Amino acid sequence: MTTDIAPVLADAHGRTTPTAPDRRNRFRRVLRPGAGRQHHAGPLAYVLLGLAALVSLFPLYWTMVAASTDNTRVSQTPPPFLPGPNLFKNLATAWQDAALGKAMLNSLIVAGVIALSTVFFATLAGFAFAKLRFKGRNILLLLVIGTMLVPPQLGVVPLFMMMADLGWGQSLPSVIFPTLVSAVGVFFMRQYLTEALPDELIEAGRLDGAHSLRIFWSIVLPIARPPMAVLFMITFVHAWNDFFWPFIALDMTNPTVPVALTQLSAGYVRDQSVIMAGALLGTLPLLAMFLVFGRQIVGGIMQGAVKG
Repeated sequence: MTTDIAPVLADAHGRTTPTAPDRRNRFRRVLRPGAGRQHHAGPLAYVLLGLAALVSLFPLYWTMVAASTDNTRVSQTPPPFLPGPNLFKNLATAWQDAALGKAMLNSLIVAGVIALSTVFFATLAGFAFAKLRFKGRNILLLLVIGTMLVPPQLGVVPLFMMMADLGWGQSLPSVIFPTLVSAVGVFFMRQYLTEALPDELIEAGRLDGAHSLRIFWSIVLPIARPPMAVLFMITFVHAWNDFFWPFIALDMTNPTVPVALTQLSAGYVRDQSVIMAGALLGTLPLLAMFLVFGRQIVGGIMQGAVKG
């Protein structure tokens, strides 16, 4: 039978003293009395989280309530707060009147391509600005950041003329290619990789004979997974909800979801319940994506925070 004995040292008089690792552990326990303990949230924290969840879910609940009633009931004062019987009828009307089937497919293509390309190019550029040394790096970074100060409305006319010259007018490439990468994504990834990517890993890759693209593929991408997941989610939601440029670049025969929903309010009398039903249909794919990938994204963020 074996027993665990703490590491000690004996002096000339037979007295024992703790070793250096044991002294360090005791010192840490004195400085951090709560280290190693599992902390639990109190009742107040759960109450506050519940209230925050209710406030966040109320707009979605109200959209469902308005989509399940008729136009007369929505306009009454006070408005209804319980769902009505017309939800599926209004959903079918909105789906047919706005041609949401084709619009959702277009939005999925546009948002997916933009999100994937933004994550890839922003990570590649962020790695270059964070860890590679080349002439004009700081000037180029300032130029990238400076583009965030320019309102997108200023470039609408030349961008529209450029898309027309390329023969992409009224087509999905005219929406996708101008937003393949964003300055916000480049700056975001650059800031993360500056702190999270040790220079020693890059030097070790250089000693093993790896070139920059090999280092990017084998070292940078595994470390950058948490911010890449966050950037993908933000970019996808932004591209899905974008209305300004798709409304100019596309027509009603080939729209995205925000552009297609404008058809529901084009008549003389606007049916608010049908409009809300269309808005609910346009929101469901985003909710499904959050439900499917939300846990993985949060897990990646927490993993990156623990490693940092």
